[in-house]
Order: sequence, then structure tokens, then C-alpha cells
Amino acid sequence: MCLSPVEARFNADTKSHLHVLDDNICLTKCPDKICTIFCPAAVYKWEDIRMHVGYEGCHECGSCRIGCPHENIQWEYPRGGHGIVFRLG
Repeated sequence: MCLSPVEARFNADTKSHLHVLDDNICLTKCPDKICTIFCPAAVYKWEDIRMHVGYEGCHECGSCRIGCPHENIQWEYPRGGHGIVFRLG
């Protein structure tokens, strides 16, 4: 049996659908910056004193919605027509 490959492409919006609510929580209460570890797309990167969010490559898996131990990440679906687009075949 031959399976068709899955093609994925990104259509990044100009507005992020991911938001770190308070950089100070990352700085003072989260020494391991766990979101930089659990995100499969490596969207979160700690830079000096704030979290940088590269939302354009988000896989929309929702890991950050449940993974942040301080509930400091707001995750929403991207606006219609934006985000990751999968095509089978």
C-alpha cells in the first residue's frame, strides 16, 4: 500500500496568535524556561530578559496552552486563512 505524502505550508499572519502575558514571570519564576523545551516548533526563545515568540512557525499543536506551569502563554487559533495548512496527496 502506498501512502500519499503530506504537504505542509505556512501562511503567516502579520499578527501573532501567541502571547506571553508577562515577561517578568518568565524572568523571575521560571528558571528553566520550559516553553523553550516543550514546543516542537521551537517557537519560544529566551533573549536576555524577555521571551521572543516566533509565531510564524507555530504547528498549532496547543502544547503551550497546557505546558506553561504559570499559565503565562495565551494561545489562540490564527485568523482564518493563516497558520499552517496541510494538504494530503
